[in-house]
Amino acid sequence: MKFSTSSTELLKHLQIAGGAITNNPVLPILEDFLFTIKDNHLKITASDLDTTIITTIDIMAEKDGSIAIPAKILTETLKALPEQPITFEVDESSYNVTLTSAFGTYKLSGENGADFPETPTSSNVDEIEIPTDILSHAIINTIFATSSDDLRPTMTGVYFLFEDNKATFVATDAHKLVKYSHNITNESVSASFIMPKKALNLLKSSLASSPDVRISFNKSNAFFTFGNFQMACRLIEGRYPDYNMVIPVDNPNIMTIRRLDFLNSLKRIAI
Repeated sequence: MKFSTSSTELLKHLQIAGGAITNNPVLPILEDFLFTIKDNHLKITASDLDTTIITTIDIMAEKDGSIAIPAKILTETLKALPEQPITFEVDESSYNVTLTSAFGTYKLSGENGADFPETPTSSNVDEIEIPTDILSHAIINTIFATSSDDLRPTMTGVYFLFEDNKATFVATDAHKLVKYSHNITNESVSASFIMPKKALNLLKSSLASSPDVRISFNKSNAFFTFGNFQMACRLIEGRYPDYNMVIPVDNPNIMTIRRLDFLNSLKRIAI
């Protein structure tokens, strides 16, 4: 198996996918990127079993196939190379990988791609399409309020609620609560789920590349697709706290203040 691509373009995709890889994973092969080649497209997969990221890049390949390549050493090698074409050649009997560039040849020990855990499939799912800017603002404005207490796992994520042409996002750690709502076109889907914090942080850093995001979800997993990026993550099980009970409905006390004046006052007194 042999293919060629741009070093800079490949590194960009590896850095996106690499966010899913954790230290000391459950399976040693999860320290690798899975490279799958089909019809001159390279699909790069990284996973920690809870979160899986897939990106796709166009390449020049002689044949289809798959190989698992150590993520850390490959990424560090590409970081040390300037922009140039690079060629990967895989020995399919020993799974050794030879990377050839204008500055030298590098050999890595890969693994059989067939041993990489299977990616969750989006079967029996509901789907909704949401503008990127709405989802991005929702994540930014809620994720800071999530809890880090593993004894209350539902509070460690952000609650997504779609109903009545409105998307609502809620986060709380029992001390502070944030509810972010936005109108969307959503006539057919009425559902809710709890997204884990890690997946949302990874999603937030990749959202700028597309105007809309397609979200598919079932009882156990959520799938986000936009451009050449896909992410699958395991949802947090459990019932989210009734946040509406702690939000005042008829509160007569209202104060209006200039935002920057208020912010600067807080900065001064926080010293």
